Parts: sequence; C-alpha cells; structure tokens
Amino acid sequence: MNTDLTGEYRPTPSHTVGPFYGYALPFPGGPDVAPAGRPDAITLHGRVLDGAGAPVPDALVETWQAGPDGALRGRPGSMRRDAADGGFLGRDGVDFTAFGRCATDADGRWAVRTLPPGPTGGPDAPYISVCVFARGLLHHLFTRAYLTGEAAHRTMGGAAALDTDPLLASLAPRRRRTLLAVAEPHGAYRFDIRLQGEEETVFLEFR
Repeated sequence: MNTDLTGEYRPTPSHTVGPFYGYALPFPGGPDVAPAGRPDAITLHGRVLDGAGAPVPDALVETWQAGPDGALRGRPGSMRRDAADGGFLGRDGVDFTAFGRCATDADGRWAVRTLPPGPTGGPDAPYISVCVFARGLLHHLFTRAYLTGEAAHRTMGGAAALDTDPLLASLAPRRRRTLLAVAEPHGAYRFDIRLQGEEETVFLEFR
C-alpha cells in the first residue's frame, strides 16, 4: 500500500515478478552431464506440469548425482563461464560433471544426458537429485528420480535396492510412483514433475 497527496491509502500497482529463468541461467551444454560417446549414457527427460496438467514453459530443472561408481564428485570448474562463447570451461565433453541444468521448452519438456548413478554406501538406493524452479514458486522444490528397468538395476544393485530405500518405503504406493523414472527404449527414462494436483510429485524439505 502507498499514500497519495491526500494521505489516503491506495493499493500499490502490480508489477511483473521475476526471476526470469530463461535469461542468463540456461547455458550451452547445461543438459550434457555425461561425456560424449559413453555407451552407458542415459537420457532422463520429462515434462513440468502445473496443477491443471498444463505444461510450464518457463521452468528450470537442475540435477545432481553420484557417478556410476557412487562417488559424489563432478568435474571441477564445470560452472566456470567461458567469456568467448558463453559456455562453461569444465564441460569439455570428456569428463562427467555430475551437475545438469535444463530449461523447459514451450511444451514443458526438459532432458539431460547423464550416466546411471551408483550406490554411495548409505541406506538410500541410487537416485538423481532434481531441483525445480518455476513461476509461482516462492522457493525452489527438491525431489528425487529413482531409475527403474533392467539396465538401471544392474548399476543400482537390483530391484531390492528400491524396495529397501528408506524414503520410498515410507510412502504409499501411489505417492511412491511419482519418484520413479520409467524406463523407455534406447536408454531413456521418463520423469514427469507435477507441481500440484492429485498426482503431485513428492517434494522434499531440508531442515
């Protein structure tokens, strides 16, 4: 609220609220987590949908994960900007970066090319951490994508790893399904992110 010359309170005019994720944050090679030419590379992809099931065309999806050996390390400097072409110097197409960033398109679609995560030695089954920024969100949202299918199970230690994961075990089957990336042909895994609604993705709170 503000006041006019008479001292009366009047509503403050509305303003467009940012941030605008399509500007500056996406960068060349952001979705390319896996080294080029790796035969075990996979594609994790999906759509970001709102509560009505409509696509969110201006969201930003970030991923972070362990490597196939379970190591929680990526390529040092993979976020260091190259002033010449706007890319990032650590993304040389050879090293595994562990971190990915992808903007959604007009249909809410996103995709990162990465490697299957390996077990880190804790009680959790291997997973890919996913962070979502989107319009209307006061805070970004965190979730997990657990890979399904034979190829993922070979890396992850079998389906039993999913059955004993503490987070998955704590959820009702309907809610658990929202964290499972469904195996598709040619090394692809579909992971749709629903921000609200009956099939809302399980989001995590860190304290």
